[in-house]
Amino acid sequence: MNTYLVLANTVIINKKNRLISYGDSLKLIGTGRSAFVFRIKSSNKAIKIFFPEFTYIAKEEAGIYKTLQNISYYPSIHDLGSNYIVMDYIEGLTLFECMTHGKLITSAHIKEIDHALSLAVAEGLNPSDIHLRNIFITSNGEIKIIDVARFRQRKHCRQWHDLKKAYYQLYRKRFFPKRITALHLNTVAILYKKGLLPSYRINRIP
Repeated sequence: MNTYLVLANTVIINKKNRLISYGDSLKLIGTGRSAFVFRIKSSNKAIKIFFPEFTYIAKEEAGIYKTLQNISYYPSIHDLGSNYIVMDYIEGLTLFECMTHGKLITSAHIKEIDHALSLAVAEGLNPSDIHLRNIFITSNGEIKIIDVARFRQRKHCRQWHDLKKAYYQLYRKRFFPKRITALHLNTVAILYKKGLLPSYRINRIP
């Protein structure tokens, strides 16, 4: 039997999308709008288990990762099931975590992220829903981008453009704190999504 399927079947999610239980071979490392993500212990792989009403995203996201499989900035896919995908586990910090830990994000990192996204565009994709939690700086200082399920949408998304704008206009300034609490970052994200930051108008993503 498929080992990944066995692991996926140990994950129990109720009708309210609450995690009830999961197998001893898994370690919960992330919770998103449509899935839980686990590291498969004693391995360099992660398994993303989608909530019952979002299982259709598994096939869509896996297909996009396969389009990006020759680009080192994106994790490789190892297996796909009806409600899960298995991909590389990324050792490092998200940009969100970099800011809450006080780890410096450099202009070289921003330029490399730009390059990674341009390579996705060259493959006919439309990078969308780019935010602080889906961009990693690995323990080796490399850039990795995850959560690519929306990379085929047609709508123009300005989130990365606005993040860059904030980086150059605010973050790089000497007076700007390089360590910010998660509460403050989450508050800014809520205001941004509601269109309450006048200089940063979001194209809403349903």
